[in-house]
Amino acid sequence: MALIVQKYGGTSVANPERIRNVARRVARYKAMGHQVVVVVSAMSGETNRLISLAKEIMPDPDPRELDVMVSTGEQVTIGMTALALMELGIKAKSYTGTQVKILTDDAFSKARILDIDQHNLKKDLDDGYVCVVAGFQGVDANGNITTLGRGGSDTTGVALAAALKADECQIYTDVDGVYTTDPRVVPEARRLDKITFEEMLELASQGSKVLQIRSVEFAGKYKVKLRVLSSFEEEGDGTLITFEENEENMEDPIISGIAFNRDEAKITVAGVPDKPGIAYQILGPVADANIDVDMIIQNVGADGTTDFTFTVHKNEMNKALTILRDKVQGHIQAREVTGDDKIAKVSVVGVGMRSHVGIASQMFRTLAEEGINIQMISTSEIKIAVVIEEKYMELAVRVLHKAFGLENA
Repeated sequence: MALIVQKYGGTSVANPERIRNVARRVARYKAMGHQVVVVVSAMSGETNRLISLAKEIMPDPDPRELDVMVSTGEQVTIGMTALALMELGIKAKSYTGTQVKILTDDAFSKARILDIDQHNLKKDLDDGYVCVVAGFQGVDANGNITTLGRGGSDTTGVALAAALKADECQIYTDVDGVYTTDPRVVPEARRLDKITFEEMLELASQGSKVLQIRSVEFAGKYKVKLRVLSSFEEEGDGTLITFEENEENMEDPIISGIAFNRDEAKITVAGVPDKPGIAYQILGPVADANIDVDMIIQNVGADGTTDFTFTVHKNEMNKALTILRDKVQGHIQAREVTGDDKIAKVSVVGVGMRSHVGIASQMFRTLAEEGINIQMISTSEIKIAVVIEEKYMELAVRVLHKAFGLENA
């Protein structure tokens, strides 16, 4: 007998019939003698509908009240899923994030989980219940409802698996695993049987939408065995995310996957004094506004000044520009502050980079042959990311996928 946490995304619970399918799948695991915790997202499109409703009332909704609204999507799904299980004769009980007591900080719309009270869940599991938990939501120390950000149900699932010391956390989605890249962009993309946590973390952080990055961080930190599967296929092993690199097969591909992200914007602060502390003076106020910064480049100084460029999420570009123009530009005597939201980031990821040279030159040559200009470069031990014009993104992904032979099994 194993304890399994299963997470189902919005498309997997999009309507009553799909919720019945989830219940039937859970029933099969229960029939094998397993204890099962089910984490569900809101029905497909529901969170967007609720956000739109809020914006009809208030164009820039108050974050606390928005979390109160959007968290209701998951509350509907847990009730429906519990009812579907009951219809099959299975004891089931639904829980909101507050009822479980998934304790978070108070950063509304992107809260972080601090602690999970497993007491009630463990008691119900021991009494033979299937526990159905709302993903994406929690409660802060003051009793306010919080949400964990887009894709937060993945994090809920992994965090529950860690807290309950589950044998496996299964993430059910509309794809049957992790692919070398998005098959909608490259039809020849292959499903990977397994991938390391390091690679999955890089792919998620660079734009791969299969798993939310925080869920992968959580799984790696607490050694949660993670598997990505399709909720629309009865069979299949999906993709196992592992801790061990496979050192036995020297013919394994150097690159595991290519990620892309069109949700970033580039901000340049031009004519900045070239002196110590200037980066902090620019990025400090941005960080204070809770805006995440991704890639950063500072040019070599000339005539005592330099240009400082960094990327943020596209949705936060205008907020960042306002902060820089109002609070920073005059203070540091910068010449101008500009933004560009017509960019995309493309990244190649693979643990094989550690032991193979020439990956960067092959990547840059491939892009140059297509006339694609590189605006920014960022590297880590197992990743090379570049910022390019958004209009070239799909072409870049296709030619790089072919250049690194990722279509070959």
